[in-house]
Amino acid sequence: MNNDSERPSIIVGVMNGTNVPDSTKPLFNGIEEEQIPVAIREIDVDNVVSRAYQSALASRLSVGIAIDGDRFIVHYKNLKEDQPLFDITIDDKKEMRILGANAARLVKGIPFKEMVNR
Repeated sequence: MNNDSERPSIIVGVMNGTNVPDSTKPLFNGIEEEQIPVAIREIDVDNVVSRAYQSALASRLSVGIAIDGDRFIVHYKNLKEDQPLFDITIDDKKEMRILGANAARLVKGIPFKEMVNR
C-alpha cells in the first residue's frame, strides 16, 4: 500500500481519521499482483458509493475504491456516480483478492477474473 498521491495509482478513499482495516489486505494483494500501484487517500464523503466515485476522480488511473464494513465499491470515473462497476458484499479473502485484481485489470484494459459473488 502506498500513500504517495503523486504516483499514478488506484485510490482507496477512506473517511478522514479512519484507516483501512487489516482484513482488507487481500484486496490490496490482488491489485499489487496485477502490478498496478494503489494508494490510500482521505476523502471525506459519507456515502460509500460517492466516496468511491470521488476516489476514481482523484485517481490518475481513473479507478477508485471505497469500503464500508464488508461492502466494497469499485468505481470508474467515466461511469455515472450512482452506477459503480462493482458494488458487492465480500467476506471471503479469495473473492476480495479477485476484486482487487479486477480493479487493476480495469486499468490495464484486460478481461476480469470471474467472481462467484458477482
